[in-house]
Amino acid sequence: MLSYATIGVTDLEKSEAFYNELLAPLGAKTLIKMDRIIFIGKKMGEPMLSICIPHNEEIQNCGNGNMLAIAPGSKDLCDSMYHKAIALGASCDGEPGQRIPDVFYGAYFRDFDNNKIAFNHFG
Repeated sequence: MLSYATIGVTDLEKSEAFYNELLAPLGAKTLIKMDRIIFIGKKMGEPMLSICIPHNEEIQNCGNGNMLAIAPGSKDLCDSMYHKAIALGASCDGEPGQRIPDVFYGAYFRDFDNNKIAFNHFG
């Protein structure tokens, strides 16, 4: 259903390096790179994350209540990818854990630009 989700960043190169390294275990890499926007994913035609410098040239900011969630495929991968994000310089916004018993497992972090990202697993 989703084609891509976009988050605004202040440093395109730094964010590209962060997300490429973080998402590499899922097979993701830069697929499209232009002056103000980069698309990261497994392959064209599958859902992608895009990072961009805001088109209106105003300062990037995060919306209240916005969050992007990535499903790596297991609770163990949620844990390892969360810890990798923290090791790469992200900040904790909710340590890995079962949020809804037998239904939802999540781990939350904020990137360099305060974008809230979750790794989640249903089950």
